Amino acid sequence: MQKFDSNKHPHRRYNPLLGEWVLVSPQRTKRPWQGQEEEQKKDERPVYDENCYLCPGNMRSNGSKNPDYQGCYVFENDFPSLLQDKLETTKDNSSNLFRSKPEQGINKVVCFSPKHNLTIPEMELSEIEEVVQTWKQEYLELGSNDFINHVQIFENKGAVMGCSNPHPHGQIWAQSSIPSLVQRTQDNFINYYQTHRRSLLKDYIDQELKLEERIIAENKYFAVLVPYWATWPYETMIVSKRHFASIASMTKEEQSAFAEIIKIITVKYDNLFKISFPYSSGIHQAPTDGQEHPEWHFHMHFYPPLLRSATVKKFMVGYEMLGEAQRDISAEQAAEILRNLSSVHYKLT
Repeated sequence: MQKFDSNKHPHRRYNPLLGEWVLVSPQRTKRPWQGQEEEQKKDERPVYDENCYLCPGNMRSNGSKNPDYQGCYVFENDFPSLLQDKLETTKDNSSNLFRSKPEQGINKVVCFSPKHNLTIPEMELSEIEEVVQTWKQEYLELGSNDFINHVQIFENKGAVMGCSNPHPHGQIWAQSSIPSLVQRTQDNFINYYQTHRRSLLKDYIDQELKLEERIIAENKYFAVLVPYWATWPYETMIVSKRHFASIASMTKEEQSAFAEIIKIITVKYDNLFKISFPYSSGIHQAPTDGQEHPEWHFHMHFYPPLLRSATVKKFMVGYEMLGEAQRDISAEQAAEILRNLSSVHYKLT
């Protein structure tokens, strides 16, 4: 009988945040990364685009004109997925199989920079710090509304992730309900905290820092790693070393350190295939429901779709849509590749 090797043999890994399993099949690819790079194309996007509705001074589709902003600029989405209107509902008890309820919310757009041709890894650290400060302000302001119980901060980077405008920006969806995946995470956090009286992610990050197998980079306050249960090929997660529930509790030093670790991982992503690396990223933190949440631990997810090059992507199809998530390279292999990449952007070398 062969001895089990997690880098060679198929196995399942448990995700304690969502309470689900992921199938890992490292034997499907003997060389998880073959160093393939696409031909680098010169970035021809201008600093200012007169046709971009996010650039300073330009007109948006609703007739509003952007100010000549110099740093972060936040506005309510012209095409919101959620509305603030409160609706009266009538209860229908005819069937438990047809259930619905109105949802209130606020959608905002956060322009990270006035410069149309930048992305986060290309921005100065001070500019990313301003983005972090803006996220903190918006979390506090939106969360202060009585009807807002969850604030989701996220970014879709790249057309492959559904981003319709290349201007550097992210979104904030604040809503009256806690979204399903966040609720599942919260339930698992609560179960762990009630049993151990400690944060699940605090125990997890402490163990990861000791093992150093999946850690990509760290500073005094944060670490970025490939989660043990990662699904996407180069999925990563930023976790605070100190246990706190939301961005509202960040000190100025932690805000700077958070900006630094975001820049490190996004630069490494760009350096992987020498392209502007696409991903969806987002912050998971405590609800804004007015309750104490000692179980919550601040963290940020990065979900990139690329597998072997700028054109070879990971898709969730077939077995994954019908069975469970599956990946071909182990978290340890992905972490080693990312760890060994330079933290200096490839365009500057």
